[in-house]
Amino acid sequence: MNEIVYAGKHSVTYTVSRHEHNSWELIYCTSGRGEFIINHERIPYEKGDVVVIPPKLPHTNYGEEGFTNIHLNMTDTTLPFKKPVVIKDDANGFIYNAFNAAFFHFYGDPSVKQILLSAYGDLIVSYLVAYRKGPTRSRVVEEIENNIIQNYPDGRYELDEYLRSFPFSYDYLRKLFKKELGVTPHQYLSDKRLQAAADRLSSPYSDGLNIAEIAHMCGFREPLYFSRMFKKKYGVSPSYYMEKKSQEVVVEDADSVKIMLSEEEPGEMENAEA
Repeated sequence: MNEIVYAGKHSVTYTVSRHEHNSWELIYCTSGRGEFIINHERIPYEKGDVVVIPPKLPHTNYGEEGFTNIHLNMTDTTLPFKKPVVIKDDANGFIYNAFNAAFFHFYGDPSVKQILLSAYGDLIVSYLVAYRKGPTRSRVVEEIENNIIQNYPDGRYELDEYLRSFPFSYDYLRKLFKKELGVTPHQYLSDKRLQAAADRLSSPYSDGLNIAEIAHMCGFREPLYFSRMFKKKYGVSPSYYMEKKSQEVVVEDADSVKIMLSEEEPGEMENAEA
């Protein structure tokens, strides 16, 4: 399944003459821009785009300013597309990393080549399917979300400072982020930290860590503030949650977690229901 049968790269190129393949062709544009001409249809693309072309479709690739790319040919794929599609990579460049690794291993150590190419073939196809179907977000919101995910464990992380580094007004970014994700950037940051703390509190690998240490690992500088925020979100104290970590936790939505407890923490669950 999803077998990579060829991997190649184009240095700065302006025209690739009309050709076709018996396999799927996946082209990741690493710089520049251009357009494919397929059945008299022009399909534009730019850096960070993946163009997916089904088998036996004659096509020409042209770019006035030039382009570079990594291209893969795959057989026996699980790709669901019936016609050529263009799929954008995310701000982290996850698809690019997978393409680059697949290219490296195609020409790398023969003893591990097949197993690694199989894994990267499946990964690339999964990315393409997920990113094609996934909800569209503006580039700036995607960048803010990724920056929060990368930095939330750091208690010194200054989200306001990061937001003000954009060439947009602070209020505009805040409203745009909330429109697309349903919460403000600060609420998103808080939720990430609290979810990470809940995961650590319920993890067997956290044995020996106290509440203050877990709070610090998840980006909270003040243990008392962390405990207050945790109670507000989950309805119980971090210490009680930790004691009951073997009980089932069911996530209902992004803003609430229902904790299935065999016993209620005195005074806490009653307040949570109020």
